[in-house]
Amino acid sequence: MSAQSKPVPELPQNDQVAHALSGAGGGILSMILTYPLITLSTRAQVESKKADASFTTAVNNIIAREGVAGLYSGINSALFGISVTNFVYYYWYEWTRDFFQKAALRSGRLSSQLTTVESMAAGALAGSATVILTNPIWVVNTRVTTRAQEQTPRRSWEPKEPAPTTLGTLALLLKNDGPQALFAGVLPALVLVINPILQYTLFEKLKQYVEKRRKITPGVAFLLGALSKLFATVITYPYITVKSQMHVAGKEKKEGMGQALSRVLREEGWAGLYKGIGPKVCQSVLTAALLFGFKDVLYRETVKLRLAAAARRARVA
Repeated sequence: MSAQSKPVPELPQNDQVAHALSGAGGGILSMILTYPLITLSTRAQVESKKADASFTTAVNNIIAREGVAGLYSGINSALFGISVTNFVYYYWYEWTRDFFQKAALRSGRLSSQLTTVESMAAGALAGSATVILTNPIWVVNTRVTTRAQEQTPRRSWEPKEPAPTTLGTLALLLKNDGPQALFAGVLPALVLVINPILQYTLFEKLKQYVEKRRKITPGVAFLLGALSKLFATVITYPYITVKSQMHVAGKEKKEGMGQALSRVLREEGWAGLYKGIGPKVCQSVLTAALLFGFKDVLYRETVKLRLAAAARRARVA
């Protein structure tokens, strides 16, 4: 039988590298589609309480100052960041998940399905590793995204100010604030590890509840994913606001997470902790839905490519 006529091997479900690559690819595609919402949310989080809160006003202001390209300020660092973030997260999540499943079988447990506690532990370990490794990328991205808004409106005859670049922003940050600034906001970022834990735990519980009554269709899964992401985002959003503000604070404005929370509450009330939540919720829900949709397809294709590459290496050997 020729190599071409051989049956395609069954796709493994525990290929950590394939999960990591498909997660990175899905993250890139979903971020490209939703990035303007990230820009609007991030800028709202760091603006003063006097800033316009209107969605359309914010969009018009950005376009007037910077053109449509302003809605994509910092997208280069964001795409790099999401690819690294998702690769690290999905690799360690699947590795930890596989570890728990094998431990369950060795212990004689009838099912290898993870318990709620094990799922949360896997998410916590993967999320913590991801935060520590990728926080510098997101600090730079937040600086690029928010530096663009400082450009003053120009008259038609005035030359356009160059948009801030990722490398230029990184060099300026290191010069003015030092290497330690790359880890600004890491504490609230670690707290935010609970976001995907809440999201996936609630999703699985809702899915199990619905499965007892009806079949889970893609539409139902989308709705359950949206509800779980909405819940997780609303619960953790104050820490997202504080993290963004700590990312852009200079050396003279350094403050801890508790101090930042207290300051925002004192100056702006509870509403200040939820600035920009509208576009953030839209972006988060869309990103989660798109990511899940892209990831399944990318996972299958990635595994096929890895199997084909392994087969070619075996033939050569």
